[in-house]
Amino acid sequence: MPVVLVEKKTPNITVITLNRPDRRNALSIQLLTELIASIKLASDETRERILILRGAGMAFCTGLDLKEAQDQTKAHATADLVAHVLGALNDARPVTIAAVHGAAVAGGAGIITRRGLVAGLVMTFLRRQLGERDMRELLLSGELIDAKRALEMGLVNRVVAAGEVMNEALNFADSVLQGAPNAVLQTKRMIEELWSTSVKDDLERALKHHMQARRSAEAREGIAAFNEKRKANWMK
Repeated sequence: MPVVLVEKKTPNITVITLNRPDRRNALSIQLLTELIASIKLASDETRERILILRGAGMAFCTGLDLKEAQDQTKAHATADLVAHVLGALNDARPVTIAAVHGAAVAGGAGIITRRGLVAGLVMTFLRRQLGERDMRELLLSGELIDAKRALEMGLVNRVVAAGEVMNEALNFADSVLQGAPNAVLQTKRMIEELWSTSVKDDLERALKHHMQARRSAEAREGIAAFNEKRKANWMK
């Protein structure tokens, strides 16, 4: 059964759905692999201009699949795939829109600091979206925030009623489609070039820090505590 669904809304708009509702769309190797393939397929289509990402079920995505992450032989593969997904979304020719409902936690909210991990890969993008104080709050506290707070921080562009998420995403997509295709693409490229360091360089640096934490005793304890539904013992 595919864990990523691809739906062509119009010749210019594709909706990609994370389809592991039973696991709250946690990022497994299978899901990450299928997601990369879906992004590439859409990016290779010359008429494609918009990618909308959403999650099936009650949550958008709860980050890394920590059951799978307990297997240390898969640690590097999952980290590489997460970096690859983030890079693919950043480099994708179409404009990408996240239609988020329910929980969007773990990497995005910095909650994985409570599992002995480092949110290095996601930090690459958080530093482009948030001020330093807000980024520190998310990453160091690991506390969940609601949609209103995310909007105040600038982490999301807008907040709508739960039943209106896809309609709002499609409305935004229609606004983007009013612009000339090549001009929109050039604007995306220029935004990337204006940063002092590239996403590719930042992801490579972040991957190093992520893997250092991933191989640590703290990560093993944090992930085990999550899977065993208990509080982590950092004194081990």
